[in-house]
Amino acid sequence: MIARDFFLFLSKNALANRTARKWGLRFGANRFVAGETLQTAIQTVRELNSDGIEATLDHLGEFVSSPEEANAMMEYCLRTLDAIQDSGVRSNLSLKLTQLGLDISADLCLSNMKRILDRARQYGNFVRIDMEDYARNERTLEMFEQLRGTYVATVGVVIQAYLRKSIGDIERLASLKPNLRLVKGAYKEPQEVAYPLKSDVDSNFIRLIESHLLHGNFAAVATHDEKIIGHVKSFAAERGIPPSRFEFQMLYGIRSYRQKELAREGYAVRVYVPFGTDWYGYFMRRLAERPANVWFVVRSMFRR
Repeated sequence: MIARDFFLFLSKNALANRTARKWGLRFGANRFVAGETLQTAIQTVRELNSDGIEATLDHLGEFVSSPEEANAMMEYCLRTLDAIQDSGVRSNLSLKLTQLGLDISADLCLSNMKRILDRARQYGNFVRIDMEDYARNERTLEMFEQLRGTYVATVGVVIQAYLRKSIGDIERLASLKPNLRLVKGAYKEPQEVAYPLKSDVDSNFIRLIESHLLHGNFAAVATHDEKIIGHVKSFAAERGIPPSRFEFQMLYGIRSYRQKELAREGYAVRVYVPFGTDWYGYFMRRLAERPANVWFVVRSMFRR
Protein backbone atom coordinates (compact mmCIF):
# COMPACT_ATOMS: atom_id res chain seq x y z
CA MET A 1 0.00 0.00 0.00
CA ILE A 2 2.88 2.39 0.82
CA ALA A 3 4.48 1.76 -2.57
CA ARG A 4 1.14 2.26 -4.32
CA ASP A 5 0.55 5.59 -2.56
CA PHE A 6 4.10 6.68 -3.41
CA PHE A 7 3.65 6.13 -7.13
CA LEU A 8 0.22 7.75 -7.14
CA PHE A 9 1.83 10.78 -5.48
CA LEU A 10 4.55 10.82 -8.13
CA SER A 11 1.93 10.60 -10.90
CA LYS A 12 0.83 14.15 -10.03
CA ASN A 13 4.27 15.60 -9.22
CA ALA A 14 5.37 18.16 -11.81
CA LEU A 15 9.09 18.01 -10.95
CA ALA A 16 9.17 14.22 -11.19
CA ASN A 17 7.30 14.48 -14.50
CA ARG A 18 9.89 16.84 -15.98
CA THR A 19 12.78 14.70 -14.72
CA ALA A 20 11.33 11.47 -16.11
CA ARG A 21 10.55 12.95 -19.50
CA LYS A 22 14.19 13.98 -19.92
CA TRP A 23 14.89 10.26 -20.15
CA GLY A 24 12.12 9.82 -22.68
CA LEU A 25 10.51 6.41 -23.00
CA ARG A 26 13.94 4.89 -22.17
CA PHE A 27 12.99 5.61 -18.56
CA GLY A 28 11.07 2.34 -18.75
CA ALA A 29 7.75 3.62 -19.99
CA ASN A 30 8.27 2.00 -23.38
CA ARG A 31 7.20 -1.25 -21.74
CA PHE A 32 3.70 0.19 -21.31
CA VAL A 33 3.49 2.97 -23.93
CA ALA A 34 3.46 2.23 -27.68
CA GLY A 35 5.72 5.09 -28.70
CA GLU A 36 5.22 8.83 -28.89
CA THR A 37 3.71 9.10 -32.39
CA LEU A 38 0.49 7.99 -34.02
CA GLN A 39 2.47 6.13 -36.66
CA THR A 40 4.24 3.92 -34.11
CA ALA A 41 0.94 3.27 -32.33
CA ILE A 42 -0.74 2.16 -35.57
CA GLN A 43 2.13 -0.25 -36.21
CA THR A 44 1.71 -1.68 -32.71
CA VAL A 45 -2.00 -2.23 -33.38
CA ARG A 46 -1.19 -3.93 -36.68
CA GLU A 47 1.08 -6.38 -34.84
CA LEU A 48 -1.62 -7.10 -32.24
CA ASN A 49 -4.18 -7.67 -35.00
CA SER A 50 -1.88 -10.24 -36.59
CA ASP A 51 -2.20 -12.26 -33.36
CA GLY A 52 -6.01 -12.06 -33.46
CA ILE A 53 -6.18 -9.26 -30.89
CA GLU A 54 -8.19 -6.05 -31.21
CA ALA A 55 -7.04 -2.71 -29.78
CA THR A 56 -8.20 0.61 -28.45
CA LEU A 57 -5.88 3.58 -29.00
CA ASP A 58 -5.47 6.31 -26.41
CA HIS A 59 -3.51 9.48 -27.10
CA LEU A 60 -2.24 10.21 -23.61
CA GLY A 61 -2.93 13.53 -21.94
CA GLU A 62 -5.30 14.97 -19.36
CA PHE A 63 -6.20 18.15 -17.51
CA VAL A 64 -5.87 20.66 -20.32
CA SER A 65 -5.91 24.28 -19.15
CA SER A 66 -7.39 26.20 -22.09
CA PRO A 67 -10.06 25.83 -24.78
CA GLU A 68 -7.29 25.89 -27.37
CA GLU A 69 -5.60 22.86 -25.79
CA ALA A 70 -8.93 21.02 -25.56
CA ASN A 71 -9.69 21.72 -29.20
CA ALA A 72 -6.21 20.59 -30.23
CA MET A 73 -6.77 17.31 -28.39
CA MET A 74 -10.12 16.90 -30.13
CA GLU A 75 -8.43 17.38 -33.51
CA TYR A 76 -5.84 14.76 -32.58
CA CYS A 77 -8.62 12.32 -31.73
CA LEU A 78 -10.09 12.97 -35.18
CA ARG A 79 -6.71 12.30 -36.78
CA THR A 80 -6.45 9.08 -34.80
CA LEU A 81 -9.83 7.90 -36.08
CA ASP A 82 -8.76 8.86 -39.61
CA ALA A 83 -5.52 6.90 -39.23
CA ILE A 84 -7.37 3.83 -37.98
CA GLN A 85 -9.71 4.00 -40.95
CA ASP A 86 -7.00 4.67 -43.53
CA SER A 87 -4.67 1.96 -42.24
CA GLY A 88 -7.36 -0.69 -41.94
CA VAL A 89 -6.26 -1.77 -38.46
CA ARG A 90 -8.87 -3.06 -36.01
CA SER A 91 -8.98 -0.53 -33.21
CA ASN A 92 -11.38 1.64 -31.25
CA LEU A 93 -10.53 4.98 -29.63
CA SER A 94 -10.30 5.68 -25.91
CA LEU A 95 -10.20 9.17 -24.41
CA LYS A 96 -10.62 11.17 -21.22
CA LEU A 97 -13.11 13.99 -20.90
CA THR A 98 -10.55 16.18 -19.14
CA GLN A 99 -8.55 16.04 -22.38
CA LEU A 100 -11.49 17.67 -24.12
CA GLY A 101 -12.14 20.44 -21.63
CA LEU A 102 -14.40 18.94 -18.94
CA ASP A 103 -12.78 21.05 -16.22
CA ILE A 104 -13.04 24.20 -18.33
CA SER A 105 -16.58 24.02 -19.66
CA ALA A 106 -19.11 21.20 -19.92
CA ASP A 107 -20.43 22.74 -23.13
CA LEU A 108 -16.95 22.82 -24.67
CA CYS A 109 -16.36 19.19 -23.71
CA LEU A 110 -19.75 18.11 -25.06
CA SER A 111 -19.15 19.89 -28.35
CA ASN A 112 -15.74 18.25 -28.74
CA MET A 113 -17.20 14.83 -27.93
CA LYS A 114 -19.91 15.25 -30.56
CA ARG A 115 -17.31 16.09 -33.21
CA ILE A 116 -15.38 12.95 -32.34
CA LEU A 117 -18.44 10.71 -32.17
CA ASP A 118 -19.73 12.03 -35.49
CA ARG A 119 -16.44 10.97 -37.11
CA ALA A 120 -16.46 7.59 -35.36
CA ARG A 121 -20.04 6.92 -36.46
CA GLN A 122 -19.10 7.85 -40.03
CA TYR A 123 -16.45 5.12 -39.94
CA GLY A 124 -18.52 2.58 -38.00
CA ASN A 125 -16.04 2.79 -35.13
CA PHE A 126 -16.47 3.03 -31.35
CA VAL A 127 -15.23 5.49 -28.70
CA ARG A 128 -14.69 4.61 -25.05
CA ILE A 129 -14.87 7.37 -22.44
CA ASP A 130 -12.30 6.48 -19.78
CA MET A 131 -13.22 7.10 -16.16
CA GLU A 132 -10.98 9.39 -14.15
CA ASP A 133 -10.87 10.19 -10.44
CA TYR A 134 -13.92 10.34 -8.17
CA ALA A 135 -14.23 14.12 -8.45
CA ARG A 136 -15.09 13.69 -12.14
CA ASN A 137 -17.02 10.44 -11.92
CA GLU A 138 -20.55 11.81 -11.82
CA ARG A 139 -19.94 14.45 -14.49
CA THR A 140 -18.51 11.76 -16.76
CA LEU A 141 -21.57 9.53 -16.32
CA GLU A 142 -23.92 12.45 -16.91
CA MET A 143 -22.17 13.32 -20.17
CA PHE A 144 -22.25 9.69 -21.26
CA GLU A 145 -26.01 9.64 -20.63
CA GLN A 146 -26.40 12.81 -22.69
CA LEU A 147 -24.48 11.32 -25.60
CA ARG A 148 -25.89 7.80 -25.46
CA GLY A 149 -29.30 8.75 -26.87
CA THR A 150 -27.79 10.07 -30.11
CA TYR A 151 -24.75 7.81 -30.44
CA VAL A 152 -26.21 4.47 -29.37
CA ALA A 153 -23.66 2.14 -30.97
CA THR A 154 -20.75 4.57 -30.95
CA VAL A 155 -19.97 5.43 -27.32
CA GLY A 156 -19.26 3.53 -24.10
CA VAL A 157 -17.93 4.37 -20.66
CA VAL A 158 -15.99 2.81 -17.77
CA ILE A 159 -17.17 1.67 -14.33
CA GLN A 160 -14.61 1.24 -11.53
CA ALA A 161 -14.98 -1.60 -9.03
CA TYR A 162 -13.15 0.15 -6.22
CA LEU A 163 -15.88 2.78 -5.92
CA ARG A 164 -18.74 2.01 -3.54
CA LYS A 165 -21.26 3.73 -5.83
CA SER A 166 -20.52 1.60 -8.88
CA ILE A 167 -23.14 -1.12 -8.33
CA GLY A 168 -25.74 1.64 -8.25
CA ASP A 169 -24.31 3.06 -11.46
CA ILE A 170 -24.64 -0.35 -13.15
CA GLU A 171 -28.35 -0.39 -12.25
CA ARG A 172 -28.78 3.23 -13.26
CA LEU A 173 -27.30 2.68 -16.73
CA ALA A 174 -28.80 -0.77 -17.38
CA SER A 175 -31.80 0.48 -19.35
CA LEU A 176 -29.49 2.26 -21.80
CA LYS A 177 -28.06 -1.14 -22.81
CA PRO A 178 -24.53 0.28 -22.57
CA ASN A 179 -21.23 -1.23 -23.61
CA LEU A 180 -19.26 -0.86 -20.37
CA ARG A 181 -15.61 -1.43 -19.61
CA LEU A 182 -15.43 -2.81 -16.08
CA VAL A 183 -12.15 -2.18 -14.25
CA LYS A 184 -10.79 -2.30 -10.72
CA GLY A 185 -9.62 1.34 -10.71
CA ALA A 186 -6.24 3.00 -10.29
CA TYR A 187 -6.73 6.28 -8.42
CA LYS A 188 -6.24 6.99 -4.71
CA GLU A 189 -9.59 7.85 -3.10
CA PRO A 190 -10.79 8.22 0.51
CA GLN A 191 -12.38 5.21 2.19
CA GLU A 192 -15.71 7.00 2.27
CA VAL A 193 -16.07 6.52 -1.47
CA ALA A 194 -13.71 3.63 -2.28
CA TYR A 195 -13.03 0.17 -0.88
CA PRO A 196 -9.58 0.21 0.74
CA LEU A 197 -9.02 -3.57 0.69
CA LYS A 198 -8.13 -5.49 -2.46
CA SER A 199 -10.39 -8.38 -1.42
CA ASP A 200 -13.38 -6.04 -1.29
CA VAL A 201 -12.51 -4.52 -4.67
CA ASP A 202 -12.22 -8.00 -6.20
CA SER A 203 -15.58 -9.07 -4.75
CA ASN A 204 -17.26 -5.93 -6.04
CA PHE A 205 -15.63 -6.40 -9.44
CA ILE A 206 -17.21 -9.83 -9.79
CA ARG A 207 -20.53 -8.45 -8.59
CA LEU A 208 -20.44 -5.70 -11.23
CA ILE A 209 -19.53 -8.11 -14.04
CA GLU A 210 -22.29 -10.56 -13.14
CA SER A 211 -24.91 -7.84 -12.74
CA HIS A 212 -24.05 -6.19 -16.05
CA LEU A 213 -24.06 -9.50 -17.96
CA LEU A 214 -27.34 -10.60 -16.37
CA HIS A 215 -28.91 -7.35 -17.56
CA GLY A 216 -28.13 -8.60 -21.07
CA ASN A 217 -25.51 -5.95 -21.79
CA PHE A 218 -22.02 -6.15 -23.32
CA ALA A 219 -19.16 -6.31 -20.83
CA ALA A 220 -15.57 -5.38 -21.58
CA VAL A 221 -13.84 -7.07 -18.64
CA ALA A 222 -10.56 -5.24 -18.13
CA THR A 223 -8.29 -7.34 -15.92
CA HIS A 224 -5.06 -9.31 -15.77
CA ASP A 225 -6.28 -11.23 -12.72
CA GLU A 226 -6.44 -14.92 -13.58
CA LYS A 227 -9.08 -15.61 -10.92
CA ILE A 228 -11.37 -12.97 -12.41
CA ILE A 229 -10.77 -14.27 -15.94
CA GLY A 230 -11.58 -17.82 -14.85
CA HIS A 231 -14.71 -16.69 -13.02
CA VAL A 232 -16.04 -14.82 -16.04
CA LYS A 233 -15.48 -17.83 -18.30
CA SER A 234 -17.23 -20.19 -15.86
CA PHE A 235 -20.09 -17.79 -15.08
CA ALA A 236 -20.78 -17.19 -18.78
CA ALA A 237 -20.78 -20.93 -19.52
CA GLU A 238 -23.10 -21.70 -16.59
CA ARG A 239 -25.57 -18.96 -17.52
CA GLY A 240 -25.52 -19.64 -21.25
CA ILE A 241 -23.98 -16.24 -22.02
CA PRO A 242 -22.24 -16.47 -25.42
CA PRO A 243 -18.66 -15.18 -25.88
CA SER A 244 -20.06 -12.52 -28.23
CA ARG A 245 -21.51 -10.75 -25.18
CA PHE A 246 -18.17 -9.98 -23.55
CA GLU A 247 -14.51 -9.46 -24.22
CA PHE A 248 -11.36 -9.47 -22.14
CA GLN A 249 -9.32 -6.28 -22.14
CA MET A 250 -5.71 -5.94 -21.05
CA LEU A 251 -3.04 -3.28 -21.04
CA TYR A 252 -0.28 -3.03 -23.59
CA GLY A 253 2.94 -4.55 -22.23
CA ILE A 254 1.34 -6.62 -19.48
CA ARG A 255 0.80 -10.39 -19.81
CA SER A 256 1.12 -10.33 -23.58
CA TYR A 257 1.41 -14.12 -23.69
CA ARG A 258 -1.97 -14.46 -21.90
CA GLN A 259 -3.61 -12.11 -24.37
CA LYS A 260 -2.55 -14.43 -27.20
CA GLU A 261 -3.68 -17.53 -25.29
CA LEU A 262 -7.17 -16.14 -24.72
CA ALA A 263 -7.45 -15.16 -28.37
CA ARG A 264 -6.44 -18.68 -29.40
CA GLU A 265 -9.09 -20.08 -27.04
CA GLY A 266 -11.68 -18.17 -29.07
CA TYR A 267 -12.34 -15.26 -26.71
CA ALA A 268 -12.44 -11.69 -27.92
CA VAL A 269 -9.41 -9.83 -26.57
CA ARG A 270 -8.78 -6.11 -26.82
CA VAL A 271 -5.55 -4.38 -25.74
CA TYR A 272 -5.48 -0.81 -24.48
CA VAL A 273 -2.68 0.88 -26.43
CA PRO A 274 -1.57 4.27 -25.05
CA PHE A 275 0.80 6.51 -26.97
CA GLY A 276 2.04 10.09 -27.06
CA THR A 277 4.50 12.37 -25.30
CA ASP A 278 2.37 12.95 -22.18
CA TRP A 279 2.98 9.44 -20.85
CA TYR A 280 4.24 10.14 -17.33
CA GLY A 281 0.99 10.07 -15.29
CA TYR A 282 -0.18 6.91 -17.00
CA PHE A 283 3.18 5.24 -16.41
CA MET A 284 3.17 6.04 -12.68
CA ARG A 285 -0.33 4.62 -12.28
CA ARG A 286 0.83 1.35 -13.87
CA LEU A 287 3.68 1.18 -11.34
CA ALA A 288 1.23 1.95 -8.54
CA GLU A 289 -0.96 -0.97 -9.60
CA ARG A 290 1.95 -3.38 -9.50
CA PRO A 291 5.14 -2.01 -7.90
CA ALA A 292 7.04 -5.14 -9.04
CA ASN A 293 7.09 -3.43 -12.43
CA VAL A 294 9.66 -1.05 -10.95
CA TRP A 295 12.35 -3.66 -11.65
CA PHE A 296 11.67 -3.29 -15.35
CA VAL A 297 12.27 0.44 -14.98
CA VAL A 298 15.52 -0.05 -13.06
CA ARG A 299 16.85 -2.40 -15.73
CA SER A 300 15.82 0.05 -18.46
CA MET A 301 17.67 2.92 -16.79
CA PHE A 302 20.95 0.98 -16.73
CA ARG A 303 20.59 -0.75 -20.10
CA ARG A 304 23.03 0.55 -22.72
